[in-house]
Amino acid sequence: MKYRIATLLIAAGTAAFAHTGIKNEEVLARMDGMSAIADAVKVIGTMAKGETAFDAEAVDAALSEIEARAGEIPVRFETEIIPEKSEALPVIWDNTEDFGDKARALETLAAERIGSVQAADDLRPLMADIAGACKACHSEYRE
Repeated sequence: MKYRIATLLIAAGTAAFAHTGIKNEEVLARMDGMSAIADAVKVIGTMAKGETAFDAEAVDAALSEIEARAGEIPVRFETEIIPEKSEALPVIWDNTEDFGDKARALETLAAERIGSVQAADDLRPLMADIAGACKACHSEYRE
């Protein structure tokens, strides 16, 4: 579990570096969306690790952000554009239905968990679920 949280936090921390030199607005929009998800996951992850105090409202806000941004993923990847620095694999556009299903699974997970996290002990299972949803997509569609 600690490994999953650490992996998600590392991904969040490195996402900002990927934007350097990207000029295509569609690509920037999808990168911004992924960065926003990573930032929201980081909010929850730091609470799960005990680095910040538990705050149910902040968790719900983070889940709302994840829900909104995950819902945008299929639209953001409609056009196949793969810049040199992209972590998106071309297989996304070969399997758009599965790719969209995985994004919608994260969106649904976040939506269903809004309002359900009442204590710090609820964070680890939530992080495990988020990590699983992220991994399901990233293992196939991200470099």
